Amino acid sequence: MAIAVVTGAGSGLGRCVARALLGDGYQVALAGRGADALHETAGAHDGALAVPTDVSDPEQVEALFAAARDRWGRVDLLVNNAGGFGPSGDIADISVEDWRATVDVNLTGSFLCAREAVRVMKAQDPRGGRIINNGSISAHAPRPGSVAYTATKHAITGLTKSLSLDGRAYDVACGQIDIGNAATDMTAGIAKGARQADGRTMPEPTFDAEHVASAVLYMAGLPLDANVQFLTITATAMPYIGRG
Repeated sequence: MAIAVVTGAGSGLGRCVARALLGDGYQVALAGRGADALHETAGAHDGALAVPTDVSDPEQVEALFAAARDRWGRVDLLVNNAGGFGPSGDIADISVEDWRATVDVNLTGSFLCAREAVRVMKAQDPRGGRIINNGSISAHAPRPGSVAYTATKHAITGLTKSLSLDGRAYDVACGQIDIGNAATDMTAGIAKGARQADGRTMPEPTFDAEHVASAVLYMAGLPLDANVQFLTITATAMPYIGRG
């Protein structure tokens, strides 16, 4: 029996991933800000534990991992998924408050969850586990007017690499999935029209988010002596290769 923690599990990709893990036999602690949304994700699964959590709050993150450990005795997998687009616009118009709010969730939240996961994984018996960070196509190439989001997603790549290196001593593997235009509520506007580097607004293709969940299941299912360091999954015709 494998134990997972999934953040941002109340909607979108987090919900898809959490349900896929539950369907594959994992016991899953579902983290997110809304209790009702987490219970909706859980449905009738006995192996789901809803833990309302603001990932930017260290004490709430500690409580999340304590709840998983108390329920199941260990944590084998963290899917660091919680995040948001943050403010959109020219950097000259972005407020410090909006910048910090984006960094707090997208980057600091991922750090806090990884920190607690490693603390649990290095102490448990058998030792070790896996962390999968949700990067983004924006970890490689920005969209116009996305300075806060893009900066945090570039930073997630650094977090992934550092966790991969430092986790070796404790049998903790870390990989990153970079996703482009999976169809969720968060990306609904992209299918209608997204601003391009040349100033035009154009609809972009999307793909079924269930394929992201399948990719995460593959990454999670590897033995700890093997790791997918980076996996990129996109809508085939999205303007990423050749963006700009």
